[in-house]
Amino acid sequence: MSQSTVEPMLADPRFELMPFDSIEEQVAHLPDDASITITASPSLGLDATIEWTEELRGRGYEIIPHLAARYVRDHDHLADVAERFEDAGVTTMFVPGGDREEPIGEFDSAYQLLTALEELGFEFDEIGITGYPEGHQLLDEETLAESMIQKAPYASYITTQICYNPETILEWIDVVRDERDVDLPIEVGIPGVMKYQRLIGISRKVGVGDSVRFLRKTTGILGFIREFIGSRGKYEPDALVDGLEPYADDSHYNIRRLHIYTFNQVPDTESWRRNRLRR
Repeated sequence: MSQSTVEPMLADPRFELMPFDSIEEQVAHLPDDASITITASPSLGLDATIEWTEELRGRGYEIIPHLAARYVRDHDHLADVAERFEDAGVTTMFVPGGDREEPIGEFDSAYQLLTALEELGFEFDEIGITGYPEGHQLLDEETLAESMIQKAPYASYITTQICYNPETILEWIDVVRDERDVDLPIEVGIPGVMKYQRLIGISRKVGVGDSVRFLRKTTGILGFIREFIGSRGKYEPDALVDGLEPYADDSHYNIRRLHIYTFNQVPDTESWRRNRLRR
């Protein structure tokens, strides 16, 4: 694939980071104008997300924090968090349900939190919601469809959960467009370069294994295992990017950018991305 063909897909992705201590080291390897999303961690709650959002916004990065519904106690807590994001200059947020099995407060779903944000009068330029090309282990397809249709009027874009198969992603977008009648832009979530031993090390470090829990949340865990067996412990997303690229400018799919799940392995991912752009 030529540089001119692949460049639109890789020139301006979003990089997702987990709010652990290693984030300081990871950011040093990103471009100065990087767009960074910061997750909400089951082991750390929202506080780490808020603190890193404020810190990195202060350095001039575009930060898209995760405001996970099940991590918010009540309307007062929601107002406090939203105000801190506004004060930090955040213009875009991502609102997932959250990986906690039980909510810590009154918000059980992203839809509940989105309606509460509107009731409180908060207005951000963009709000993202989640899409599941490979389904969700705890939710059936009907529930996922109903949830997306509910949330879509409050959202500006959809970011997909990690998926290794471009055909699965494209077929899912067909369903979103044709059956759910949702035309929001899609940010396709792809894994970055992942070395198995480093990923396991991250999981052990945070105790509860946030990264592995994330992978297990979707039915894509089998894809994860297959990819690592096939790649002998190191995954690079070349085939996935190549499979998506022909559809990048197709208005039906409306893929506006890639969202790279780095699992805080930025140096490997960024080295791969830059090498791809130089080809």
